[in-house]
Amino acid sequence: MRTPYGLDIIDNCMTCNLREDRLFCNLSQGALKNLQQIRSTASYPTGAVLFVEGQAPRGVFVLCQGRAKLTASSADGKTLILKMVEPGEVLGLGATVSGRNYEATVELLEPSQANFIRRDDFLKYLKEHGEVALRVAQQLSQNYHSAYEEIRFLGLSHSTAEKVARLLLEWSQKGQAGKDGVRMKVTLTHEEIAQMIGTSRETVTRVFSDFKKRKLIEIKGSTLVIRNKPALEQMTNS
Repeated sequence: MRTPYGLDIIDNCMTCNLREDRLFCNLSQGALKNLQQIRSTASYPTGAVLFVEGQAPRGVFVLCQGRAKLTASSADGKTLILKMVEPGEVLGLGATVSGRNYEATVELLEPSQANFIRRDDFLKYLKEHGEVALRVAQQLSQNYHSAYEEIRFLGLSHSTAEKVARLLLEWSQKGQAGKDGVRMKVTLTHEEIAQMIGTSRETVTRVFSDFKKRKLIEIKGSTLVIRNKPALEQMTNS
């Protein structure tokens, strides 16, 4: 089913051919059938906000297609990107289970599809399906591990250059290795990268310029090529 945003909507969880690769969606037929009954699906444009930091939890969103960023803000308007979200992740999970306010804001980076499940329905669903409760526990564990690694990343790096190097190496794990290095698409702006590592846009721009001069990386449009991966790894081991 096509939508105004050009998406092919996944209208039935039971026939979704991507669900086996996704932690929360890889469920038994019975659990999926019940999930189908309590979820509502919708498509959203780029820039849409699913929920806002500090808002009372209405329920969870399962991102089916598209990408999103999870952000937190300070009183003076500074923003930190906590995580880039890929399809298959459950958003608002901790707040929905605990009953506390959403701890972050979720903004979509491209046209996306998400399934929404009301909090009361979701909690009842967990009680009825032990396998779903296990998936939720696994996702919460992953979220905890990611937060722990992020704290280490921000707190133990000695310089902005090291933070950028760590970020590029992390991205390179999903890149394509070739004769000229590891190629990957980078759709984030320097401002967004700065928000991920807790610095300014100007500083990120200077670091990228320095990396290019030293031939550590090459940038062509949205394509970034890591030309000297060992040098970046050495920066993060110092």
